[in-house]
Amino acid sequence: MKDMLKPIVSLTLMFAVVLASGCASFSPYSITEGEVEQHLKNAVAKYDREQLQSGSPLSLSLTDADITLGPDGRDVAIIDLKGQVALNALLAKLPVDLALKVEGAPVYDSQEKAVYIRRLQLLESSIDSPFFKGDLGPVTDSVMRVVAQMLETMPVYRLDETSTAQRLLGVVPMDIRVARGRLELVMAE
Repeated sequence: MKDMLKPIVSLTLMFAVVLASGCASFSPYSITEGEVEQHLKNAVAKYDREQLQSGSPLSLSLTDADITLGPDGRDVAIIDLKGQVALNALLAKLPVDLALKVEGAPVYDSQEKAVYIRRLQLLESSIDSPFFKGDLGPVTDSVMRVVAQMLETMPVYRLDETSTAQRLLGVVPMDIRVARGRLELVMAE
């Protein structure tokens, strides 16, 4: 009987050591500002292609997306977007250059395995078009609503299901933490 328990005890001890060392060495998974910027640019390009394929007369392109994570130690992301919205009508393209600076809270959605920016606030905006003269307030409000709706539904980062490490992160309950220059996915308490 004693000889039969020896392998079981050894195996149990080995499993406990491996489990303890694995938990002790677990550190947050970091997502850099550059990774978020690149993912956002790709997501906007995909969104624009889908809109044009569905017959929408509006096209959207980003020329720059600068993201600042955790400024001044706050749990927010500041997104500085520059791009162009164009109305494609009657064989003409009517472009409007826009620049928006918005602030919002990064939120991790465990079902989607993605990070979204929610609770957006407009910090700065400017719109420039050779075809538009007048009060920019209503136009800026409309553009802000479109951007807010887009960011509410379009993740700024999604876990890569082809990566074993990221796929495992998607299985474990995770929370998001904002640090200066990065987002950290940490195990939920």
